[in-house]
Amino acid sequence: MKAPLDLDQLQTFISIADTGSFTRAAEEVHRTQSAVSMQMRRLEERIGKPLFEKDGRTNRLTEEGDRLLSYARRLLFLNRETLAAFDDRRLEGTIRIGTPDDYADRFLPEIMARFARSNPHVELTVVCEPTPGLVEHIKRGNLDLALVTHNDARGQSEVVRREPLLWVTSANHATHEQDVLPMAFGRPNCIWRRAACDVLDQMGRDYRILFTSFSATVITAAVLSGLAISVLPECALRPGMRVLGEADGFGTLPDCRIGIMRGQTSRPEIVDAIARHISESLDNITVPMAEEAGSFDFAGLAFSRMKKSKPNQIMPSW
Repeated sequence: MKAPLDLDQLQTFISIADTGSFTRAAEEVHRTQSAVSMQMRRLEERIGKPLFEKDGRTNRLTEEGDRLLSYARRLLFLNRETLAAFDDRRLEGTIRIGTPDDYADRFLPEIMARFARSNPHVELTVVCEPTPGLVEHIKRGNLDLALVTHNDARGQSEVVRREPLLWVTSANHATHEQDVLPMAFGRPNCIWRRAACDVLDQMGRDYRILFTSFSATVITAAVLSGLAISVLPECALRPGMRVLGEADGFGTLPDCRIGIMRGQTSRPEIVDAIARHISESLDNITVPMAEEAGSFDFAGLAFSRMKKSKPNQIMPSW
């Protein structure tokens, strides 16, 4: 039986992958650069595969290194979760968090499951509202933390994930071929709506806003039924949707940046803990593509390698 992997080596490996540098990783893990190099040699010997290759002045992961990275993150997370379960100084109390419903649908199952396992004595109160409302809640002290769509003008948030913002239509309808495009958007202060309208105006495309709602469920229903086109981040793609691109006459949209906003709280240690869980969870969650049809178990796909949605990508129908 082979000896188990060394968690210290895996932590160093993650630091190198995140920083792209043995030198910066050595600073993060408080080791000399020679010690870090030795750790990686031993890890490569243990795995039996090369994990890094030079890319100019940085170190890039090989394909095998990329495979190991997701496992390494999971092992380190499970280690912290195990230690927390037996910590007599475990966190207790209540934390109020907020998120838009589209993020809640996609991200909360993973985040809540992980956090609850590590902190079973913390009660989560969850509020689902669009980002502008969550920002106001943070300012008024009604929330301890919010997962929001980052907007420089709305206040400072820590960006923890970037995704492409995509034009989407029904895979079963030719809605995007209409002379006047029917659109489904969030409320007028939605930054995705403003970005989409700007691009449509630049393209010179005629459109009319047919549906307006802060509910992601309503927008998704309008798209899937073939009544309207919309813009959604990659995480919000659903079976039966088709991604539109330049070949369909649609311009490029800005990326969606997902961030964490912190409020004033008397329990900063709980806020820090769930912020860390959110960041780690979002780093691992990926989007199921058409070739993964047949299983829409998002949690099971959470640690698979990220595959970018392409124009004309069709998500399988229900």
